[in-house]
Amino acid sequence: MVLGIIIVVLVVIASFIVSNYNGLVQARNKVRDQFSQIDVQLKKRADLIPNLVETVKGYAKHEEGTLEKVIQARNTYLSAGSVDDKVKASSEMSSAISKLFALAENYPDLKANTNFLDLQEQLKEIEDKIGYARQFYNDAVLMYNNKTEMFPSNIIASLFGFKGETFFKVDEEDRKNVEVKF
Repeated sequence: MVLGIIIVVLVVIASFIVSNYNGLVQARNKVRDQFSQIDVQLKKRADLIPNLVETVKGYAKHEEGTLEKVIQARNTYLSAGSVDDKVKASSEMSSAISKLFALAENYPDLKANTNFLDLQEQLKEIEDKIGYARQFYNDAVLMYNNKTEMFPSNIIASLFGFKGETFFKVDEEDRKNVEVKF
């Protein structure tokens, strides 16, 4: 009788551990999947940049500094290894692209160029998808972090080395108001 009770208690404890462990693995994999969705869109954006720069080059030959920063930001993103490095590089790429579009405002012929307009539209669509992907990623991080921090799954998380993930945050520069001049 005592042996039966001990076996039942051990089975309940093992079930608890396995269930929580599998829930943590599932949540961590969801975070990784959601970041890969962001990564796909960022790669598409990075692939568009050379076409965009080449289009702008024809109109703004003396703006080499801005064009070089855009390419440098793209290359930094493509060589980034960790999630944090990719997040930082993505922010730099966003800043460089916004400066490129600000530069384009000074060239009416460029703004009317159908190739430039098409690239700009493609980039806008990708930026929208990146925004949605970031939102889904942050939702997955929230669920995962809750599992790693809330009782009783936090016990299993600490036993098996599950660590919280970082949210995808907006850069301070992106928080500033956009200055519009007429």
